[in-house]
Amino acid sequence: MTPRLELRDVAKSFTMHLRDGVHIPVVRDVTLTVSPGECVVLAGPSGVGKSSILKMIYGNYEIGSGMIRLATNGGFVDIAAAPPRTILAARRSTVGYVSQFLRVVPRVATRDIVVEPLLARGIDADEARTRAEEMLGRLNLPSRLWGLPPATFSGGEQQRVNIARGFIDDKPLLLLDEPTASLDAVNRQVVIDLIRSAKTRGVGFLGIFHDEDVRDAVADRLVDVRDFAVATTA
Repeated sequence: MTPRLELRDVAKSFTMHLRDGVHIPVVRDVTLTVSPGECVVLAGPSGVGKSSILKMIYGNYEIGSGMIRLATNGGFVDIAAAPPRTILAARRSTVGYVSQFLRVVPRVATRDIVVEPLLARGIDADEARTRAEEMLGRLNLPSRLWGLPPATFSGGEQQRVNIARGFIDDKPLLLLDEPTASLDAVNRQVVIDLIRSAKTRGVGFLGIFHDEDVRDAVADRLVDVRDFAVATTA
């Protein structure tokens, strides 16, 4: 089976330009794959480089060296070498990212935030709205909030908007960075169910879960990032 994602010998470091160019290595020789319908979990303590790996895959962090090979509808893309336009196209069609924090344009209504990925793919506006409302309802976000911007929502409510936006358009690969960290038990189970259902449709996942119950419920395989770490942790 062709992997949805393949990392080979990937390395990342940071240069602190405001600290006389101090060079801080983070990870090296990161090699892993994610297959269709598989949930691979990055394990290890905080500060070991797990989130940096996700951000390199999504194109938020520059890759120091190595290959990040993503299977898209148009063929394979090496995120490490791809121009920004290609990375943006891959985000629209192939790879989604649910972080720990909701980052959206201020004053945009919650429903519109969730609808946007569907509209970007050309989905009919009425269908997109229906699907968004179904997803928000599944995540137990009250309908009275759908027309409001989420800036004043609680942390758990904002994260449910974040999850709805990430899962709404069923991209082939989804990156998850602590998606359940601020959720109660009921909504953690909803996320577990969403992941399990998406896996049956062939969606691949690469995630970080410090919640052991969630991790154990969804993980097919653990990758210990300490095997790749070069930075010391406190």
